[in-house]
Amino acid sequence: MKICMIGTGYVGLVTGSCFAEMGNEVMCVDEDKAKIDHLNAGGVPIYEPGLKDIIERNVQENRLMFTTDLADAVSRCQVCFIAVGTPQDKDGSADLRYVLRVAYQIGQIMTEYKIIVNKSTVPVGTADKVRDVVGKELRKRKLDHLEFDVVSNPEFLKEGNAVQDFMRPDRVVVGTDNVRTAALFKELYDPFVRTTNNPILVMDNKSAELTKYASNAFLATKITFMNELSIICDKVGADISLIRDGMGTDERIGPRFLLAGPGFGGSCFPKDVQALIATAKGLNHTLEICEATWRANEKQKNYVAEKVINYFKKKDLKKITVAAWGLTFKPKTDDVRESPAIDIINALLEYGVKVTAFDPKGIENARKIFKDRIHYVDDAYETLAGADCLLIITEWNMFKSPDIDRIKSLLKKPVIFDARNILNPIELRSHGLIYFGIGRP
Repeated sequence: MKICMIGTGYVGLVTGSCFAEMGNEVMCVDEDKAKIDHLNAGGVPIYEPGLKDIIERNVQENRLMFTTDLADAVSRCQVCFIAVGTPQDKDGSADLRYVLRVAYQIGQIMTEYKIIVNKSTVPVGTADKVRDVVGKELRKRKLDHLEFDVVSNPEFLKEGNAVQDFMRPDRVVVGTDNVRTAALFKELYDPFVRTTNNPILVMDNKSAELTKYASNAFLATKITFMNELSIICDKVGADISLIRDGMGTDERIGPRFLLAGPGFGGSCFPKDVQALIATAKGLNHTLEICEATWRANEKQKNYVAEKVINYFKKKDLKKITVAAWGLTFKPKTDDVRESPAIDIINALLEYGVKVTAFDPKGIENARKIFKDRIHYVDDAYETLAGADCLLIITEWNMFKSPDIDRIKSLLKKPVIFDARNILNPIELRSHGLIYFGIGRP
């Protein structure tokens, strides 16, 4: 199948590369010439495990190409995926200007039947808007007799595991009311679910659009519930890790997304929760649970910073240095968008605390945000020299079994704040370190 992937951001690049891996011919289009030149030179603009190998292999085998020529790509491909950004607008809603601009361009280019696919995360009703924009352009060109379909095909990719998620999806959601188009998408996605028998769910466009937001908002709520509960644990001396075991073994709940931490972040959960809240407000409805989730998540990031500040509050905070391990919102990515680390470090800086930070992949992106307000180093242990405490914010594997004696010898004070609960408190205390987790006695 010949596929045009419009947008080479996180979703477009992973999706296009994985389609090519299954034998499809994919043209990835972007108006950013520098990005396309970088891709054509063998570079990859994002860090995602396994992606670079897939891109190199499929470019070499002529199944994957990168171009700035949208007209050529649309003309040569029957299926056109829109995978451009939908940034958060001032009112929290999704900004559709880029999606609708691509729809406008497709309407100006197409001369035969096309399937136009919304792969970007978009609010309910976007498929109708895309259909209207394309139809309007065709009427202007006196080509209103041309048929086209608009499909909603939301992505469910976890950064750091996106390639695996796409190659072996839990489910594929396809929003269309056309039986012929539904059959084509089942054919397109069949290689990805053939060995797992996971479902390809065909539904109407509006239900498909809402499914993405509902899924992310629900997962964000699970995370936030545990974070809220962790504060209770800190107050009464209970252990959130044991509570997770007690809850997670209930098959109605399950163990996933029950880890207490510094709050959720990234490019999806914050934006999608806010967009769903905005959609409800536009319908004169209030999503009480989603609004409470948002407020509690903001509070959780402050809670982590307050733990550090409260410990040192009797001292001159301007003389305190914190060694921060982790800047990305999660491991196995270089993405710092909406990372809890940003809010936590900003809160520390407001008190005059100095911060020395390390992250295996996220330093360059974090530098764009913090600039020279914090000190960056290339080695995790280098952050500890002269620091008053260690603060673990992102649960990279390399932080899970550190050299405890080395940590103690480098820190001015033997204090660890573990915002991800990845270390063993008993082991740390046996080495003479003072340990503070999230919801752990």
